[in-house]
Amino acid sequence: MPMTNFFASPDSASISELMDLSGKTAAVTGAAMGIGLGVARRLHEAGANIVIADVNKEAAEAAAAEFEDTARVRTVVTDVSRPEDAEAMVRTAVDAFGALDILVNNAGIYQGSLFLDLDLEVARRTLEVNLLGVVLCSQAAARRMIEQGSGGRIITVNSVESVNPSVIGLTHYAASKHGVAGAIKTMALELAQHGITVNNVCPGGTKTPGLAPFMDDEGIKELEKRIPLGRIGLPDDIGRVVLFLASDLAAFMTGTQIVVDGGQILRGAQV
Repeated sequence: MPMTNFFASPDSASISELMDLSGKTAAVTGAAMGIGLGVARRLHEAGANIVIADVNKEAAEAAAAEFEDTARVRTVVTDVSRPEDAEAMVRTAVDAFGALDILVNNAGIYQGSLFLDLDLEVARRTLEVNLLGVVLCSQAAARRMIEQGSGGRIITVNSVESVNPSVIGLTHYAASKHGVAGAIKTMALELAQHGITVNNVCPGGTKTPGLAPFMDDEGIKELEKRIPLGRIGLPDDIGRVVLFLASDLAAFMTGTQIVVDGGQILRGAQV
């Protein structure tokens, strides 16, 4: 099928049409809370059906119950490092809504450790979830998108650590995120012929439940002093950019990263 069928000129479309996701289905991993939930809410607001894929069943169901139109929301228990779970996520979308059009790889783990103290199992699990999880879920989603024949969007919530180090103690985490930054480029090349775009969003420090074990309110205030725009990021800051990439506003973008950090990395690593 010619690529022009996927990427028709948007010149005649209005802004509201370009951002309308009505009839589309999006699966968001790690969407029970934090950035993933912020992303899911914005995609849902734009009209998309949502599959909340999360390892925490209870949290996913609680999050789903908060949506305004729960008929357009489903949940599925998903450990992204397991291929069978990635496939189950896709099946949930197709069984409930007939298709999968958008995948947002958001699930990830974060455990700080100085390089010389780094435990092999911590490093291995970080790579399994943060890097291989993206590969496995993207594979499962892309195969379905190709079968559908109508293109698609794969968006990964990556990290500023894939661009520049921001804090010490994240060697293994940074390795996983640099891996994703490299992987999406080749994925984008291979999937372009099928009308599937592949892009990353790279948040800086973001106020989520996952940040609490690593940074108290005082720590957040110190971080904000290092951010040129003067505040820490919020899940909706990321949700807005993911919505852009999921919409036809970004139809001619693939294989790239958008940094959303308030300028944080401009001031270098925290040592």
